[in-house]
Amino acid sequence: MDISAFSDENFDVKAWINNTLKNADQDKKENFTMSLVMKLQLYVQQINSVLEQTSEQILTSLPKIMRDTKNLQEEALILREKMESVKEEIFKVEQDTGPSLQSIEKLDRLKSQLEIAKQSLHESDNWTMLVNDLEELFDSKNIEVIATKLLSMQQSLKLLINAPDYEDRKLQLEGLKNRLEAITSPMIVQTFTTNNIEQAISYAQIFESINRMPQLIKYYHNCHKELLLKKWRDQLEVEQDEQICQCIHNYLDFLLSHWHSQAKWFSQVFPHNSALDALTDTYVSALSGLDPSIGDCIEAALKQTTEKLNLLNDVKQILKQFATNITALVETSTQGKIDKQKHLPLLQVIYSPLVNFVSKYAAYEQAFLLQKLSNINYVKDDLNDTVKSLNFTIPQIVDLARDAKKRCHDITENCGLCGLLIAIRALFINFADYFRVVLRQIERSRTHKEEWNVFQLCLTHLESTGDVLLKIQQLEKDLTRTVLDVNENDVEIQYKYLLLNSVDRKEFESLIRCVTDGTQLFLLDYVTSEFSKLCADIHRTLYQVVLEPIVGHLDVAKKPEAWANVNDLVFNNDLPDYSFSPQEYITQIGLYLMTLPQHLEPFFFRENPSLWTALKAADERYNVAGEDVVLADIFLRIIATSVCQSFSDRILSIRELNQMASRQLSHDIGYLANVLEDLGVSVTEDLKQLSNLLKLPSDVYQTQSSGYMAKYVAAVRQMRNITST
Repeated sequence: MDISAFSDENFDVKAWINNTLKNADQDKKENFTMSLVMKLQLYVQQINSVLEQTSEQILTSLPKIMRDTKNLQEEALILREKMESVKEEIFKVEQDTGPSLQSIEKLDRLKSQLEIAKQSLHESDNWTMLVNDLEELFDSKNIEVIATKLLSMQQSLKLLINAPDYEDRKLQLEGLKNRLEAITSPMIVQTFTTNNIEQAISYAQIFESINRMPQLIKYYHNCHKELLLKKWRDQLEVEQDEQICQCIHNYLDFLLSHWHSQAKWFSQVFPHNSALDALTDTYVSALSGLDPSIGDCIEAALKQTTEKLNLLNDVKQILKQFATNITALVETSTQGKIDKQKHLPLLQVIYSPLVNFVSKYAAYEQAFLLQKLSNINYVKDDLNDTVKSLNFTIPQIVDLARDAKKRCHDITENCGLCGLLIAIRALFINFADYFRVVLRQIERSRTHKEEWNVFQLCLTHLESTGDVLLKIQQLEKDLTRTVLDVNENDVEIQYKYLLLNSVDRKEFESLIRCVTDGTQLFLLDYVTSEFSKLCADIHRTLYQVVLEPIVGHLDVAKKPEAWANVNDLVFNNDLPDYSFSPQEYITQIGLYLMTLPQHLEPFFFRENPSLWTALKAADERYNVAGEDVVLADIFLRIIATSVCQSFSDRILSIRELNQMASRQLSHDIGYLANVLEDLGVSVTEDLKQLSNLLKLPSDVYQTQSSGYMAKYVAAVRQMRNITST
C-alpha cells in the first residue's frame, strides 16, 4: 500500500479516499474498505511504535547533551577573556610604537623622492645624449635607429613631466618626429603605391611606437585617393571613344576590385584600425574629387543623345549595382551589422551624379511623353475614321503613362513621383486637346438638320472620353498605392537622401505626408477636371445635335400663319377633342422622337462603363441614377425636358390665338405628351398647365384658371383676347 500521499502538505482526505475506492469492484467495495481500514490501523500502530522508540532514545541521550553544552559555554567564556587580554596588549603596543612608525614612513617618502630626483637627473642627462645622437642619425637616414631613439626620448619625457622645461622638451620631440616623417614620406608613398606589405608593416610599427598612426593612415588615404583619381583620368583618355555608360561601368568595376584587395591589405598592415572606415573616407574623397566629375560626363552625353531617359536609366542601374556590391562587402566585413550613419556618406557620393538629373526628371519625362504623343497621327480624311482612330490611341497613351511610372521607379526609385505627376498631367492635358480638335470638327460638320451620323459620332466621342477618364482614375489609384508603398518601404525611403536635394526632398515628403495622412488629395485632379469639362462640352454638342431639328419644327408654332387657317366658327366651338388632329410640325417632332431610342440602343442599352463615366462627369443629373437605371431613360428625360421647355417658350411668344387655334394647340401638346409617354417620360408641369389653360372656354376662363401659375394665366388670356374682370 502506497502511503506517500500522507506526507504532502496539501493532503486532501476526501480526494484520497475517492481516488482509492475508484478502482474497487462494486460488489467487493465493502470488503475492500474493511481491508483498507485494517491496513491503516496497522500503519498507525507501526508509527506509534517508532515514535515511542525514538522518544526513549532521546530521553536516554539528553543528560550527555546537557553536559556537553555546559562545557562549551565554559570554554567560550575563557576564550572571551583571552581575547580581551590580547586586545589590551595590542592597544598598548600601538601607543608605544606610533611615533616610531610615523618616522619610518617619513623616511620612506624621502627615500622615494630622492630616487625620483636621481632618475630625473639621469633621464635629463640621457635626453641630452639622445638629442645629440639624433642629430647625427638624421644625416644617415637610418629610420629604424632614429625611431628607437625617439621612442627612448618619448619614455624619458614621461619621467620628466614635472621638469620646468617639460613643454619645451615636448615641442622639441614633436619637431624631431616631424623630421622623421618628412624623411620617410617618399618611401611611405612608394610603399603604399606598390602595396609592399612587409615594408608597410614596418612603417606601421614605427609610427605606432611614436604615436603617429593617424598621420600614417592619412598618407594611405592621400596615396590611394590620388591613385583612384588618376585611374579615372587615364580611363577617360583611353576609352574616349566608348560610351559614357561603359566608362563608368569599367571604372566602378576597378573600384570594386580595389576595395576588395585593399580591405585585406589594410587589415594586415593596420590590425588595430578599421579598414572599413579608412576605405570609406578614401572613396568618398576620391569620388567627390573626380575631374571631370561623373555628373559632368553624363551631362555632356545627354546633349549628344535623344534617348535621355534611357541613358539616365542605364547610368542609374550601373550605380545601383555598384552600391549593392559595395554594401555586400561592408556587410561581410561587419558580419551584417552596418552602421548606417557611417555608410550613408559613401552611398550619397555614389549616387550624387544623379541628383541634378533627378531634379530635372519632370522636364525629361514630359519632353519624352509629349514627343511620343506628337508622333501619334489620328487625323484621317473621313471624320468617322478620325473619331475611331482617336479612340484606338487611348491604350497607347495609357501605356505611355504606365511606362513612365515604371521609368520613375527604375531611374529615381520613386523619389521622382512629383516630377512624374507633372509629366503625366502634361501628357493627358495635351491629349485632351486632341479630343477638342475632333469635337470642333464634329461641330463644323453639323448642318442643323436631322443628322443621326453626327449624333453617332458625338456618342462615340463621348464614350472615348469616358474611357480615358476611367483609365485616368485607375492610374490615379495605382499612383496613390505607389506612394503608400514607398512610405512603407524602408529601402525606398532611404533613396530620398541619396537622389534628392533638400528642396526636392521637402516636396517629396510633403506628397507622401498628404497621401498617408488621408488628406483629400487627388494626384491627377487637374487632368480629371479637364476631361470632365471635355465630357460636358461633348454632351452639350450631343444635346444640341438632338434638339436642333426639334427646335426647327417648334419654331413653326410661334409664327402667326401657323394658326391663321384655323377657323373660329361659333358653331364649331363645341366640337369634341377627337375631332382635332395634330398638326404637321408636332407629328414630325413625334416621329423624330420615336426614332431616337433606336439610335441610342448601340450605346445605352448595354453595359457601358465608359459612357456612364462620361455622362456622370458631363451632367450631374446622371449621378442620381442607380445601377438598375438605364442611361437612355435619363437621356430621354433630359431631351424631353428641353423639348417641353422650348415648346413652352414658343407658346408664350404667340401673340394671338382664336378659340379653335387655342384648342388645336392644346391638342398638339396632348399629342406630344402621348409620344413622350410611349418613350417612358412625361411632359413638364409647365406645359401641362399651358395645355389646360388653352382648352378652357373663354366664358369660364376667369373662374377655372385659378390655381395655375399667374404668368401662364395672364399670357394665355392675353393671346386669346379674354377680357379680364
